[in-house]
Amino acid sequence: MLLLALLTSTLAPASPNPASPNPVPAPVPVPAPQPALQPVPAHALRVTTGHLQNESGTPLLPSAPDPTFFVRSPALRAWLGHTPRSSAELAFKYLGPTRDQAPLASGELRRQVGLELRAQNGCNLLYVMWRIEPVQALLVSLKSNPGQQLHRECGDRGYLNLVPERSEPLPALRAGERHVLRASIAVSAGTGELTVWVDGRPHWQGRLPPAALAFDGPAGVRSDNAELELQLRSTELAP
Repeated sequence: MLLLALLTSTLAPASPNPASPNPVPAPVPVPAPQPALQPVPAHALRVTTGHLQNESGTPLLPSAPDPTFFVRSPALRAWLGHTPRSSAELAFKYLGPTRDQAPLASGELRRQVGLELRAQNGCNLLYVMWRIEPVQALLVSLKSNPGQQLHRECGDRGYLNLVPERSEPLPALRAGERHVLRASIAVSAGTGELTVWVDGRPHWQGRLPPAALAFDGPAGVRSDNAELELQLRSTELAP
């Protein structure tokens, strides 16, 4: 009987140890594959603020086919047609501060470049901005003002800075360097997921609030107080 009891104890399965020092890590979500993007010629952009130039500083003609353009205006706002687009990419070379400076409507002076997404109008859109000064950061902001369309109606109201579920620090940005900023929105079952890549690496991932899905519109490019060489790429180049 004693020998049987010892054999039974030896063969019994070990109970799990809840205080195990080596827990199995949770799997890290893998971003969805990036859709193929096409270069956007400068003439496809609707410029509402600022000017697009060639390298010599001459204004671009409306029919200019070159996808590379330069920005030397204190502010640039330009949208790609009217069709909603789920992804956009901005390849840029930062050339330094603009000669003239223009503060934002809030009075703050920022140096930044980035993408606009779901841009229904100037009062309802999503920003993905690489802020250069006063502090370098990747900022995703929602501007939501239901029922309003013009800047004189909404001003600088309705902003919400979104908090990522995952993020990485930005690489240092210096004058003369080239970088690529890419953003893609995936919408499924009434929820939206935004992923932002910097130089091919996912740097910001998070869910969009319901207010960001209440409107839609084209992608675009925005800059403030930064001289830039730009190339914009996007999906669905229909007007």
